[in-house]
Amino acid sequence: MDAKLISVDLRAQFGFLKKPDTNEGIYLTYNCLHKPALLGILGAIVGLGGYAQAYSLKKDLLPEYYQKLKSLKVGIQPLDSAKGNYQKTVITYNNSVGYANLDGGTLIVHEQTVLRPAYRIFLLLNVDDDLDQRLHERLYESLKNNETVFIPYLGKNDFQLWWEKFTEYDYEANYTPKESYQIESLFIKRKDRSIRESIDNPREALFDFRKHQPGNFVYFENLPVEFDEQIKHYRQASFVFSNWKVVRDYVIENLFLLRPENKIVQLV
Repeated sequence: MDAKLISVDLRAQFGFLKKPDTNEGIYLTYNCLHKPALLGILGAIVGLGGYAQAYSLKKDLLPEYYQKLKSLKVGIQPLDSAKGNYQKTVITYNNSVGYANLDGGTLIVHEQTVLRPAYRIFLLLNVDDDLDQRLHERLYESLKNNETVFIPYLGKNDFQLWWEKFTEYDYEANYTPKESYQIESLFIKRKDRSIRESIDNPREALFDFRKHQPGNFVYFENLPVEFDEQIKHYRQASFVFSNWKVVRDYVIENLFLLRPENKIVQLV
């Protein structure tokens, strides 16, 4: 199997991508799909073990899907959103299982939920000899043929998802734009640039504000990019999603030019 860059559109009626730093009164969700959650979805599609299997083997072992897919390069583009944001609601329900109610009462859960989330995911398959090529081939064929081993879901097994629009691209890796450019996917923002226009030093700005158009927007969110394998917590980065053009001299790693669409995405 030669190296391939593909995309599919993931969709669900509801989604819950729990933030680990909130658990009092209400459970909050990330707005956008992030890489660790996406790897879990891909692992389900090709039949890799998850947390239940990892826990039965060794309590501090990371899931099989993460171990085998963590080096996969992925890009994520919000679809059908309101300038990057999705409508949310809070669902309240009772959790009456015994282990959730040690005091004999009933746990009342308030859970923020994303409504009709949709994301275009980009995957770069089989570019490293150390990766399991057969696993990448299975992932390619499963996504192309709409086949899955386990039912994939968006954060909770109540929220099943599906995918459509399998696309394979001709591409240029490690692309360096020669003028200001738009990035179609979420991308990581360096700390040395501001999303605001700097009057004193315009070179500190991230976007080319001279090319303003009606409807320009900027969305940003701190999202997980991987697990800290020692303490089993998320490592996060500041992500941006915008239809503004990025200034030419702002160097962003891992850009890919999609041809013939002539669109740019970042894979991390």
